[in-house]
Amino acid sequence: MLKGANAELAKLTEAPGPVTVALRWSDPSGTGEADVAALLLGPSGKVRGDADFVFYNQSATDDGSVQLLGKSPTGGGGEDRIVLDLAVLSADVERVVLTASRDADATFGELDDLGLTLYDGSGAALLGFDICDAGPETAFVFGELYRRGGGWKFRAVGQGYESGLAGLATDFGINVDDSGEEDAGTAPLDVPVAEESPAGPAPKRPARVRTAKRRSTLPKAPKTDLADHPSWQGARLFPVAGLRNDHEREARATSTLLAVMAQVPEFGRRLTARFNAPAGTVQTFVETSFKTGGRPGSAGREEQGETKVRPDGVIRVARAGRIWTALVETKTGGSPLKADQVEAYLEVASRNGYEAVITLSNDLALDGEHPLTVDKRRLKKVALRHLSWAEVVHEAHMLCHHHGLANPVHTWMLGELLHYLRHDNSGCQGFQDMGASWVPLRNAIKAGTLRPGDRHVARVAENWEKLVRQLCLRLSGETGQTVAPVRRRGRGGDAAARRADTVASLIETGRMAAQVRMPTAGGPVRIEADLRTGQIETSAQIPSAERARALTRVQWLLRQLTEAPPELRIEALGEGRDAGPCELLKNLHSEPGLLVPADGAGIASFRLTLPTGMGTKRGTEEAGFVRSVDAAVDRFYQRVLRAEGSEIHVSV
Repeated sequence: MLKGANAELAKLTEAPGPVTVALRWSDPSGTGEADVAALLLGPSGKVRGDADFVFYNQSATDDGSVQLLGKSPTGGGGEDRIVLDLAVLSADVERVVLTASRDADATFGELDDLGLTLYDGSGAALLGFDICDAGPETAFVFGELYRRGGGWKFRAVGQGYESGLAGLATDFGINVDDSGEEDAGTAPLDVPVAEESPAGPAPKRPARVRTAKRRSTLPKAPKTDLADHPSWQGARLFPVAGLRNDHEREARATSTLLAVMAQVPEFGRRLTARFNAPAGTVQTFVETSFKTGGRPGSAGREEQGETKVRPDGVIRVARAGRIWTALVETKTGGSPLKADQVEAYLEVASRNGYEAVITLSNDLALDGEHPLTVDKRRLKKVALRHLSWAEVVHEAHMLCHHHGLANPVHTWMLGELLHYLRHDNSGCQGFQDMGASWVPLRNAIKAGTLRPGDRHVARVAENWEKLVRQLCLRLSGETGQTVAPVRRRGRGGDAAARRADTVASLIETGRMAAQVRMPTAGGPVRIEADLRTGQIETSAQIPSAERARALTRVQWLLRQLTEAPPELRIEALGEGRDAGPCELLKNLHSEPGLLVPADGAGIASFRLTLPTGMGTKRGTEEAGFVRSVDAAVDRFYQRVLRAEGSEIHVSV
């Protein structure tokens, strides 16, 4: 849609149920996320009361007609979803305005891929609106839904405010209190109570919505340890002791996760929103069984001519009389998902009217592709979705340490879940193995025998992409910012084409590379693994400081790199040039002029490259490739890009 255009919803879909609006963006500058809000307006163009303002301190209306689902990472950034049940909205609500806001020192002009997508009750996309003209605004109206002729229409607005969320809310009739006072025990609406005077009670001041976030996060500093001996282990809500085999790990991981999803609404909404479930009351179950007439297999056993199928769990979400349901199948450790088992669950889900089958394992799904290949006929009525344990940990970590939760008890409970999932004995550590093809491929590259058509190279290329995706999830959790793989438009945006490029690079040069956007870097960080030399190179290109002479620019850079490793390679690049003078940091401390171009050209930017030894084994052990990639990126990020007091903290 174009800015200012409108569309009638009834002409776009016949699917019943609520609609979902996804506001999306990517954050290449690392300046922080945006927060969505919805305002319900009456005939006057103003809210009827403070309850009509749905935002992070008040995530749903009283009748549940409008609810925030929370943030979810996407392939290139993030999105925030709002569910609207238009049939439940009060008759005197004429418009629902869909907005987002940022902190005072961050603007929407610093975000990329700004836009909105509207989905119907079945999860099908109805329309999209891309915003390309954002600038200094700190609050933005993406669009609005409004009544017209007994139905609903959508208008693409794309208008910003430089006064932030408080200014936007005030314009629509919200009485805002931005005093910033914190009180974890109060409700979202702060109603001051005046003291009585001898002359009688003072008039009550109107209720004010407090737009300052009030969320509980896990404390950074641990509590005082009162144990008498270092060997004492603190009691945990979810113990990892006593897990003797994969079956017990799967059962405990399933029950633990589903229980927390049901008890912590923000966490349950974040996960179920990934599967287009409505925002509502979440109930979860384990030890469920169903009967089906299909052939017996690993999913069940034959009983009186029928197969009894026992999925690991069931999720049910109730909202406005509608119940969304999904079967859950989990695997932990190195246990793989089994196609015949999942197909049996798809059949059961179809027969019982369930919307989805959700699989959880340490594998990662890329570009929406499920790790398993199943009979597509099974997917006509039931959606097959996948979630990695690494993604579960990411969502829990972001809530516990960055976004926060309204209830401190929920924060503690989610922290206990994090402790359990991260423990080695839980089997829920995410992608940890480059697969059986890793060693044969590495040996073929060293021997010079790798040729097109090798059966190992495509598998390693896919696992490399999964490793990079998991690396981004971990870095996002540590920084609180969106770290995502860089996806080139056109050919580079297609998963098959990206893997084909990696395969070709491995065959021709023995290298595979990826780029990720991360905070405090001057541009995308490139990660390149050279299987011939056994080196991992991490690099970034940063703009030089505005100085008159080239030598002064080099000296400026050296002052920022006092803690960087001496083997750091620095290359000076002129405007429009991809190559220039290059030298090691250890040599530049005594002779900075080595980086000054001999032809007198200026220096526009510097390319910083740090080599690190590569692990040869396929897993996460000390000599493993997976661990060495993590170590190489962490070393580059901590010692090069985050030198304390450094001006090198240039936003992406």
